[in-house]
Amino acid sequence: ESFVLVELDFPQDETKVTAEVREQNTKLKDAYGVEGFPTILLTDAKGRPYASTGYQEGGPEKYVAHLNELRTKRTARDEAFAAAEKLEGVEKAKALHAALQAMSLNETMMAGFYEEVIAMIKKNDPDDTTGIVKKAAAVARMKAFQNELQKLAGNQDMDGALALVDQTLKEGGFEPEEAMQVMMVRALVFAEQGKFDEAIKTVDEAKALAPESQFAASVGDFRKRLEEAAKDGPKAPEAPAEAE
Repeated sequence: ESFVLVELDFPQDETKVTAEVREQNTKLKDAYGVEGFPTILLTDAKGRPYASTGYQEGGPEKYVAHLNELRTKRTARDEAFAAAEKLEGVEKAKALHAALQAMSLNETMMAGFYEEVIAMIKKNDPDDTTGIVKKAAAVARMKAFQNELQKLAGNQDMDGALALVDQTLKEGGFEPEEAMQVMMVRALVFAEQGKFDEAIKTVDEAKALAPESQFAASVGDFRKRLEEAAKDGPKAPEAPAEAE
């Protein structure tokens, strides 16, 4: 009654979809920054997302109620944008920024589908009081870090990975949870090298950056696995999902 349903399938057996469909789906996956399945996106008729969710227990009726609740985010978005139009300067920038934040979308969706809104925020807030420019720079640096890390991992260059981590942390500019993710790479490298004491020490230093965060809980679990690995043998434990 309320949506045009679109399903994009990413089967492990890629022969189940044509090359054309696979290319189309991959482009959309990248455009929306999808990192896991199932991902459920609510968008307007222009394809602009205003809410994101995933699997929910409880059956169809409960899920429809969940979707209807998320639909209110579109109304809130449109009303917030309209209200911001009546403002000027930093107040306008803050109102637009709050409207974007209320949708809880990932950075890829923000940058790809709300580029004009972000440009308006920057124009009205040259001193970046909202922090949106700083955040965008940190996201770009994290992506560059991850890309370089993948190259080093492909070459099994552990020393290079450690040097990259140290240089990235030295440059700074990350929020505590982001810095925690970078530090966890150091812990993983130490674990791969069988240096579990160094890995555990690094985990403790990482957790101290944001001890109350959601990521800190998974870090704690990883530490326990490191302790077990130190007792059982040289094989490194599986990393927490957020650090992969």
